[in-house]
Amino acid sequence: MKILIKGGRLIDPASGLDRIGDLAIANGRIVGLGDVGEFSAERVIEAGGLVVAPGLVDLAARLREPGHEHEGMLESELAAAAAGGVTSLVCPPDTDPVLDEPGLVEMLKFRARKLSRCRLFPLGALTTHLSGESLTEMAELTEAGCIGFSQADRPVRDTLVLARALLYAATYDYTVWLRPLDAYLSGGVAASGAVATRLGLSGEPVTAETVALHTIFELMRSTGARVHLCRISSAAGVALVRAAKQEGLKLTADVSINSLHLSDVDIGYFNPAMRLNPPLRQGRDRDALRAGLADGTLDALVSDHMPVAPDEKNVPFAEATPGATGLELLLSLALRWGQDSGLSMAQSLGVVTAAPVRVLGSALGSLGASAGRLVEGGVADVCVFDPAASWAVTPERLSSQGKHTPFAYEISGFELPAQVRYTVVAGHMAFEAEAAR
Repeated sequence: MKILIKGGRLIDPASGLDRIGDLAIANGRIVGLGDVGEFSAERVIEAGGLVVAPGLVDLAARLREPGHEHEGMLESELAAAAAGGVTSLVCPPDTDPVLDEPGLVEMLKFRARKLSRCRLFPLGALTTHLSGESLTEMAELTEAGCIGFSQADRPVRDTLVLARALLYAATYDYTVWLRPLDAYLSGGVAASGAVATRLGLSGEPVTAETVALHTIFELMRSTGARVHLCRISSAAGVALVRAAKQEGLKLTADVSINSLHLSDVDIGYFNPAMRLNPPLRQGRDRDALRAGLADGTLDALVSDHMPVAPDEKNVPFAEATPGATGLELLLSLALRWGQDSGLSMAQSLGVVTAAPVRVLGSALGSLGASAGRLVEGGVADVCVFDPAASWAVTPERLSSQGKHTPFAYEISGFELPAQVRYTVVAGHMAFEAEAAR
């Protein structure tokens, strides 16, 4: 379909574009930007007062398929991505079965392509069954479509296995995605501190993150591997990442919307919606994460989307399954962080568009030149949203099968800024808000 988006505020964080103009789409590509001249469109979208931005890129979203279809299915979760303006997402390998076989990866990508809601970039398992014992066939998984390799939330206990994995990955320039978590120091249901002690909850100390970071950095120095750190959660972690980047290690890192906006005091009276992984840490950690994202120490903001079934949340805090829905909240919470930090809208959008694309790098192939950007001749992945709108997060407003989020109106009492009106993926209208029809 030929689509003309008229009179919107065009914002492209990668190029610095910020102006009122038109955007023309044909054959899945952006064919006009700003002043498009004569363009015969089959669909015209009046975008006065709206922002026309690149589609969002989310580096951490679990789709719960295969294996957890009662908590989410590809159809529902990719619909949630489109409703949130997300046009590309990375999914970890901790499905059931684990993404350690090329056939599973190919099936997942095929199903996602048929739905035409969002581009899907799977991470392959770093070790077979995520057991931490034997390496997967990384070359075969790459050929099947994996853009990197991960252990998800399961740390490799054997440092020798991790060293061999990084050395192998470095040989072929694969990126290893690691959640910095020490296997022996982790396991608590809340962050160690006064709140966990007062509530009688088992704690996970900051050292569970920092010890793992020191190990990873030493192995990076010896192997030359490229590593992306997933969901940094502490002020000490931010400081270590900053120092490692200044040293010149091939390193990128992200932070979740939950850690960016919440702290352990939000647990309140054992609210299971706040049972998250990584656990919510102290206010000083949250503040350091916000500053680290603003100054570029942390590269990207992620939704950390993980739908959880109702019966796995409606239990005592320590027994609740960690996780929350997040795909539909990513844009709003990026903008809210930007507003709180005194940043421009382009800077706020950059951590969910251009910056994640830089993290993905060469793994995107030909898409790398235009994904997360508005550029003539580039892919037409576009998010059109109303920056003046606000909305209350309620279960009936969410497309995801996962209805639990710590930002629900009944918990937080506040509304989130900005509402997505249209999402275009490769020139296809993947989402259109009812009010816009």
